[in-house]
Amino acid sequence: MKKVAIIGAGQVAEKVHAAYYQTRTQELELVAVVDPDAGRARDFAEQNGFARSYTDATAMFESEKPDMVSICTPNRFHFDNVMLALSHGAAVMCEKPPAMTANEAKEMRDLAMKKNLVLAYDFHHRFATDMREVKQAYADGVLGEVYMTKAKALRRSGVPGWGSFTNKALQGGGPLIDIGIHMLDAAMYVLDFPQVKKVTAKMFQKIGTKKSEGTFGTWDPTKYDVEDAVFAFIEFENGGLLQLETSFVLQMKDKAVLNVEFFGDEAGATLFPAEIYTDRAGELVTILKKETADEERHAKSMQAFVDRVLGADVMVADAEQGYQVQRLIEAIYESAEKGESVYL
Repeated sequence: MKKVAIIGAGQVAEKVHAAYYQTRTQELELVAVVDPDAGRARDFAEQNGFARSYTDATAMFESEKPDMVSICTPNRFHFDNVMLALSHGAAVMCEKPPAMTANEAKEMRDLAMKKNLVLAYDFHHRFATDMREVKQAYADGVLGEVYMTKAKALRRSGVPGWGSFTNKALQGGGPLIDIGIHMLDAAMYVLDFPQVKKVTAKMFQKIGTKKSEGTFGTWDPTKYDVEDAVFAFIEFENGGLLQLETSFVLQMKDKAVLNVEFFGDEAGATLFPAEIYTDRAGELVTILKKETADEERHAKSMQAFVDRVLGADVMVADAEQGYQVQRLIEAIYESAEKGESVYL
């Protein structure tokens, strides 16, 4: 039996991490939950089948000695808790983003490698069956040379009205670091993480500071200090281009868009739901078309982490890839803030 603990007793901890761990209790012992709010930690533990609750992570590690830990805190606290878990010999599943800076993500990667421990990030979209089919088509050359990719994580009126999503000090940013990072990871994963040459970006804060309510609840516009939207171009050393668009609030037609498009010289593809298409002698041809996207991505991400810790040779969003994605996020923000391209 592997001992499991969760640090951060919030919504994603309950709906994703605890929910999955509860399905593997023949292999996993749910030992502890940590949260600075003692009442919330206690209630979470009782409601989700964990034996004990703590307000101090160090005390929990010393008492429980867990083998696996989920980090579900606000972004600002990812680094400290991941490093603490790794230093105590625990494998880690950390919510995205990996950290607040690329240097932090690099330190986390280096310690995981030194300790020979699994450090995975919950970039759950890459675990969809849609992703597997498009990535295989890319690997098999069905798309040919993919020279343009468009990744979109857009909400028309989706500023989160809960948690700390509009607090830059706790989150590190807004939609880019919260939802845009998911489609960025999805695109980079399909493309096998090509080497980046240059990043050019611009961000806007036009709406969130003068409204207080949207489809995702209410917020205080006087405390809204993250971006509304980010638009970025990432140029690869191989000549390819990745365009990223992400927003919490944007006056667009659709309620939301969450997808990646790949444009190759042989065929094109979209991820959610998976579709691959081309033309042959003027005839528009559909090579693959799924009617609905895989909705079990979160569970499959958690399953991969648990299976990997238990010894299976399965894909996880690992520490090196987490560092590469964090490095891109940092470069996008840097370019947007400086008003000039950033070379990597």
